[in-house]
Amino acid sequence: MPQNPLIFEINTRVWIKRFPNSGVDRFLLNNVPDEYWKNLADLGFHYVWLMGLWKTNPAVIDKYCFEEGLVKEYSKAVKDWQRHDIIGSPYAIDRYEINPDFGNARLLKALKIRLNNFGLKLILDFVPNHFSAESSLIKSNPEIFLSVAEEFLERDSHTYFRPENNKNIVFAHGRDPFFPAWQDTIQVNYYSESARTFMTDTLLSLTELCDGVRCDMAMLALNNVFHNTWGAALDAGGFIVPGEEFWENALKTVKVKNPDFLFIAEAYWDLEYKLQTIGFDYTYDKKLTDRLKDNNVASIRDHLRAESSYQEKSLRFIENHDEQRSAEILGKNKARAASVVVSTIRGMKFIYDGQMDGVRIKLPVQMGAEPKYQTSKCINDHYTKLLSIIKSEIFQIGKWTLHEPSPSWEGNNSYRNLLSWSWEYENERRLVVVNYSDSIAQGRIRCEVGGFPEKIYLTDLLNGQVYHRYSAEMAYPGIFIELQNFQSHIFSFGF
Repeated sequence: MPQNPLIFEINTRVWIKRFPNSGVDRFLLNNVPDEYWKNLADLGFHYVWLMGLWKTNPAVIDKYCFEEGLVKEYSKAVKDWQRHDIIGSPYAIDRYEINPDFGNARLLKALKIRLNNFGLKLILDFVPNHFSAESSLIKSNPEIFLSVAEEFLERDSHTYFRPENNKNIVFAHGRDPFFPAWQDTIQVNYYSESARTFMTDTLLSLTELCDGVRCDMAMLALNNVFHNTWGAALDAGGFIVPGEEFWENALKTVKVKNPDFLFIAEAYWDLEYKLQTIGFDYTYDKKLTDRLKDNNVASIRDHLRAESSYQEKSLRFIENHDEQRSAEILGKNKARAASVVVSTIRGMKFIYDGQMDGVRIKLPVQMGAEPKYQTSKCINDHYTKLLSIIKSEIFQIGKWTLHEPSPSWEGNNSYRNLLSWSWEYENERRLVVVNYSDSIAQGRIRCEVGGFPEKIYLTDLLNGQVYHRYSAEMAYPGIFIELQNFQSHIFSFGF
């Protein structure tokens, strides 16, 4: 497993339509040319996450996917959308079978082999909290879902329902404790041993199809979170707290079968570290994303002071399918600065399809059509350069050190807007400095350069400019830095 790897997310149900099957109205995975995957590998990606690959239930679309809020989102993304463009949420899964529009398990296994041959690993979705409200499992495996007495439905018909394919039982829709229920889903009962066994067996089966899973809202399956969400229903059903966390046993079981199988947790609410200690390889770092949006340099620096084990297992991103597009919400210059930050610190780095082109439109996951995007050459050029820089071995296995900028002269407090860190591997160094503010920043950065020659040549890998500095000055009082708003240096030097 590579250190500080790079993952690329693809909204599969939309993206696959860019590779039509000779006019036939099916979009098979084997239509994607090798050149596409080779390009991702050449850019330095280690993992590809094909989001939304599993079979869903068209029956829920008309019933649940045209509420007012969603319709507004559709119109904002694609002004001339048609009703047939709405294909339902990819997180309301029927069962873990490949969507027939993409092919079948044989084609998926063949794709995995193709990706692996290019040095890429395949990541797929695992949605632990729920299935589709019309899942075929409701009829075949009703015991894995949270069922309740009739009175719960009478009191709250938004959270509880009778599915069309099993009207004799009242079930709960999937939800998290801070929002109304997702009505296109049915809740898995993690206080049921049958459910835990079923979901663990599902994960075991996925090891045959992919190299890892991104686990949607992973913290919802934790015992205390699950009880906080469903306490009344669990107590009424006579369920007791399981003796261990679902994830603890499930991850351990899967890792016995395949030690290299990767687990990524979408996680919030300060539960990231708990999930890491249970066994997740990486957890979402939404706090960093929010701090980059808020422009609070001190809080960003404080965040990066967290202990190494946490940093190394954090997944860094500035956008994904749930977030507003970075070019839209941050603006061009700030988005580029934020990309330098997340790309040159420890942990997994995450890029979403369209991010490298400066796409500004957030597409709702229920949509199967995309607009004609306007792309940005300067953002694309920036990512091409940045990815070529972080492919270097030093960013994969080097030693990372956070620096504390100091004032260039008394009374000049603009140094507080500088973020800086370095990478060290053998005789090579990389020094990263980012002015994460909307005004000019000046300051000094002290660097440990013991053993270096008296004169050191620094090459800014972002623009090719070369500077010479003296090692004594770099050690104390520090290299002088002056950067315009949201500009960055990535210096290379060595001996």
